[in-house]
Amino acid sequence: MGAITEKRGGELGPRMGDWSQPAKALATMIVLMLAIGMAGALGQIIVHDIIPTFFGSEKHAMPEMEPMSEAPSGRGDLFSETAPAVEKSRPALHQTDEFIFALKFTHIHIFGMSGIFIVMGALVLFLDMGTGLRTWLITLPFIGILIDLASVWLKIFVDPAFFWLHIPGGVLFGVVFAVDSFFILKQLWGRRATIAT
Repeated sequence: MGAITEKRGGELGPRMGDWSQPAKALATMIVLMLAIGMAGALGQIIVHDIIPTFFGSEKHAMPEMEPMSEAPSGRGDLFSETAPAVEKSRPALHQTDEFIFALKFTHIHIFGMSGIFIVMGALVLFLDMGTGLRTWLITLPFIGILIDLASVWLKIFVDPAFFWLHIPGGVLFGVVFAVDSFFILKQLWGRRATIAT
């Protein structure tokens, strides 16, 4: 990989075009494997979410969950004339199916999606382009992930219309992944060219 300790203007080391053949092969395989995973995720979203939601006869925003029990009629407080009979007590928020689903979804996706962009971000550090552009390419996918995860909580606990936040969140990290991949592969195997901020 050349002189890794050599720093140019506070940079990490040699740019991708100067990497050794094994380092280039490793970076290429990382990008290709992550791209296959992202394509699989896109296919799953199309088959599991988009087609049933927009073209199917059944609504499919979330897995089947039992709706939370309705509050009993009447005020149900000390000032009501008659205290309503409570047939079933409502479970605490952290025990509801909705909360458990959102928590599992967040847990799985925060690690999986962040892992992808931690690796891609590490490769972006070595791109031959301006510091500002590299900073945005590293930061934007994490913002997209946070928007995507927030949409899950908001659509469950605030309003189902927040389902639409999945689109800007997913598009943001998907587009940045494609841009990162293009520049990484181009600079690994193409001619070197410095890209300004």
